Amino acid sequence: MNALDKSSMVERSTTVRFFRWLCSRRTLRHVLIGLAWLVTLVALFHGEENWRGRRAWDRYRRALEAEGAQLDFRALVPKPLPDEQNFAAAPVIKSWFEKHGPAGVDEEWEDNYARAGTRIYPPKAKGGPANRLPEDLVAWEERFGAAGSGKTTGKEQFYPGKTDPESRAKAASWVLTALRTNEALFAELRLASGRPDSRYPIRYDLENVWAIEFPHLRMIKGVCQRLELKACAELACGQSEKALEDARLMLRLADSLRGEPCLISYLIRLACIQLMTQPVWEGLAEHRWSEAQLQELQTRLLQYNFIADMKPALEAERAAGLSTIELLRRKGPWYLNWIGASEATPPPGPSILGKLIGAVLVPRGWYYQEELNYCRGFQAELATGLDLSNNRVSPAGAKADAAAVERVLGATGFAGTGLGVVLHHKFMSRMLLPALTRVILKSAAAQTAFNQAAVACALERYRLANGGFPDKLDALVSQFMSTLPNDVLTGEPYRYRRMDDGRFVLYSVGWDEKDDDGVPGKTFYDEKQGDWVWEYPAK
Repeated sequence: MNALDKSSMVERSTTVRFFRWLCSRRTLRHVLIGLAWLVTLVALFHGEENWRGRRAWDRYRRALEAEGAQLDFRALVPKPLPDEQNFAAAPVIKSWFEKHGPAGVDEEWEDNYARAGTRIYPPKAKGGPANRLPEDLVAWEERFGAAGSGKTTGKEQFYPGKTDPESRAKAASWVLTALRTNEALFAELRLASGRPDSRYPIRYDLENVWAIEFPHLRMIKGVCQRLELKACAELACGQSEKALEDARLMLRLADSLRGEPCLISYLIRLACIQLMTQPVWEGLAEHRWSEAQLQELQTRLLQYNFIADMKPALEAERAAGLSTIELLRRKGPWYLNWIGASEATPPPGPSILGKLIGAVLVPRGWYYQEELNYCRGFQAELATGLDLSNNRVSPAGAKADAAAVERVLGATGFAGTGLGVVLHHKFMSRMLLPALTRVILKSAAAQTAFNQAAVACALERYRLANGGFPDKLDALVSQFMSTLPNDVLTGEPYRYRRMDDGRFVLYSVGWDEKDDDGVPGKTFYDEKQGDWVWEYPAK
């Protein structure tokens, strides 16, 4: 007979026997040795990755700085100015920073323009070219009237299509009356515009550069929108000197953004500049400007170089991206979810476990690799599309640069997966690299608009002196222009053709770099098709 098993159920338990084995001296010794090896391997891995990343980034950074690049965002912050020299020290501008909030620009305005709703865009033939038209003052009169009576939601469409001089002049008086709610604002800004410099009271000392707020940008654009409408109405009423005053103020407002270390400030400046060309165009189309006014406008327009002005804006954008990666290196990857948070909602601190995981899984050297790849991507986006030394833009080069960067950042296979992007140190490049092709396009469009407007002013001066436009642009040189500006897209003179009815067509070949004989695309400065055209409607 078998002997009776006298061992208890506890002693026969597999779990008990496992924990006895686990807690034995031999097992603990093996575990400790394994942990020591693991810690050693992690330390060696971190040490190698940190050394490799730091070494590669330092080498690349020194090469950039040797070329004059400024990679420290704080060094790009404009210096404070005394109030007597600072356009932005005007009390009304300071108030923008005291009462700004999450509301849109129209909600911050309490005037007839805001109550009337958004700007008016006249309809155009479906699929047809984008023809420049005068501001629809009759539509604005109807919109202001509806808003004043309280019978509008701001979404109605007013397109009466009355563009004859008599109807526009009558409506212009009504529009100017409606815009009187802004006269105090305009007067204060004109008074401050005599100060030579500008530095808005922006808090640049925040640790997170993306928490820096720029409430003045939407306000400046809002002022320029109102001034554009006012100047067009004044021209329709024959008040060209007042329209010129408003054009000067629009330029001053746009130029007040010039020194800001922020790409969005540069883009808002371009938007304001584009608004200013509308009253210039209308005054030329209706022959409202005098010889002296044309000379002033031409001189002012030729002073601008938006291609060169792009360089500090791009430098600031690159420095802001590097500052962001540095912030993550100091605080850990958990902070990534709070990059876009405002200062009013500071992020909570990470847990001890979160800090430990971040420190173990992400070597500090990987952040340096992220900085390196971010700068390489930034440089690649500007490799052939932008020629700052010659103030030229190559549309084909810009498209090729964008495609090359997209191929690198949007790689297929494992490199294109989330883990692959992290391991190849291109996560922040994907997140932070701006669409620079659009920026280059917008700067080229703004420069083209100002160049064409300056040439158009010279052509109008020629017409006043000779009774008609010349057969060729060369006739302007010496008496009306010292030199003709070249097309920033081709480096060649703008195309010009005098028409049988006495008008002319002045154009650039546009972003497609194809001469369409002065036929515009579906939108102004179309990036897909058509020329970039300056012409006047037939009478």
